[in-house]
Amino acid sequence: MTRNKMEGMIAATFTPMKEDGCVDAAKVKPMVDRLVADRVKGIFVCGSTGEGPSLTTAERKLLVEAFVQAAGKRIKVFVHVGHNSVAEAKDLAAHAQKAGADYISATPPCYFKINTVSALVDCLAEIASGAPEMPFYYYNIPALTGVALDMVELLRRAAASLPTLAGIKYTTSLIHEYQACLNFEEGAYDLLYGTDEMLLSALVVGAKGYIGSTYNFAAPLYEKLQVSFDKGDIRTAQRLQMKAVRMVQLINKYGGLAAQKTMMKLAGTDCGPVRLPLQPLEAEAVKSLEKDLQIMGFFNERS
Repeated sequence: MTRNKMEGMIAATFTPMKEDGCVDAAKVKPMVDRLVADRVKGIFVCGSTGEGPSLTTAERKLLVEAFVQAAGKRIKVFVHVGHNSVAEAKDLAAHAQKAGADYISATPPCYFKINTVSALVDCLAEIASGAPEMPFYYYNIPALTGVALDMVELLRRAAASLPTLAGIKYTTSLIHEYQACLNFEEGAYDLLYGTDEMLLSALVVGAKGYIGSTYNFAAPLYEKLQVSFDKGDIRTAQRLQMKAVRMVQLINKYGGLAAQKTMMKLAGTDCGPVRLPLQPLEAEAVKSLEKDLQIMGFFNERS
């Protein structure tokens, strides 16, 4: 399969929800329109940011159809199909292909932990077989899956067992392994970097495409960072990356995904609350977060 590499920002989209926790597909189009206006190159649907593991299979399919329709070929659509049931993941892959998405991606089953690259390849091959015409990206996020295996070895074994593998959504801080994967077989695979607060480090070793949650509400900041890096203005790029670091520190301080959905609302796009088992921010925490964001100049990046 021909591997066309992605470049630029890919936003890991939030799942819009109503106050009762039900999916609100009507809000998908405004979210996508905003990302297109921000010159984002693609969207990653139903991943960690999209609370994919907390959604039913029916909800995930509904969202894929809504996002594909809203994208309207203006930007690329990645669909996360990972599931603890390999059969369900394969079904989600088949649906993504039928719905007209551009790429599929999957985390491994992670309740029963995979502890060998061989077992990982077997699972991924079964999932990818549900969409044999679609490029497939392994979603490497050990902090959430608990599966931390040698990614170079995965690429080494992929040619024989996983012919649709296009690359890896690489969401961990091991820049040396990321660089090794980038350079495997002279850059044969597409490595999409997934740790927003370390983007500059990834650019230094050769990253071209990157997926993240904060691109939903801070795309202009990262675009400036990319432009500064491309011009060789490292000092400005470092300053902008530090601003991203401070933003992520605030996100962590105020509860992760719940804080990010709050930031979306504060930035003008209300995508609703998080779903259980996650908890929304209390009113006082929202006020405190908004104040901290104002102090760090977060809202200035929208101009």
